[in-house]
Amino acid sequence: MQNEKLTRFLGGSPGRVALRLVFLSFVVGIVLSALNISPLDIYYGIQDFFLRIWNMGFDVLGQLGSYLLIGAVVVIPIWFISRLLQSGKS
Repeated sequence: MQNEKLTRFLGGSPGRVALRLVFLSFVVGIVLSALNISPLDIYYGIQDFFLRIWNMGFDVLGQLGSYLLIGAVVVIPIWFISRLLQSGKS
C-alpha cells in the first residue's frame, strides 16, 4: 500500500524514475556545458533576478508579465507535448 502510493507519487517505480532522472540530468548537463552555462551561473541569475525585482519596486510588474510570456512560450509547448505523450501510453 505504501509502495503503491510512492510509485504513484513518483510516476513509476523508484528505480525507473531514478534512472530516468540520471539520464535527463546527463543530457541537460551536456546541453548546458555546450552553452557554457554552469550551475553557479543559474544560481546567480536567479539571485540577480530577485535583487532587480527588489531594487526596481513596482515598475517590475511590467517586466514580470514579459518574463511570464517568455517562459510560457517554452513551458506550455513542452507541457502539451508531454500530455500528448502520456495520453498515447494509456
